[in-house]
Amino acid sequence: MIEVKILGTGCANCKATQRLVEQVLAAKGVPARIEKVEDIASILRYGVMSTPGVVIDGKVVHAGGVPARAQIEQWIGA
Repeated sequence: MIEVKILGTGCANCKATQRLVEQVLAAKGVPARIEKVEDIASILRYGVMSTPGVVIDGKVVHAGGVPARAQIEQWIGA
């Protein structure tokens, strides 16, 4: 099971990113635990200055803007 964290304060792009990540994981049948991180201090600890950010298994893979579906598929190895 992979660990996914969506970093963001709840803006439209953050919500869109979370929905897209969830859709890709479901479509590919990849088991994952998804956590939403909205606390600014916690987000900054990852070094992310622009949200949304995506962290997979402890590694920041994206920051700023909604990622493309193909990018998400690459991150999860699907």
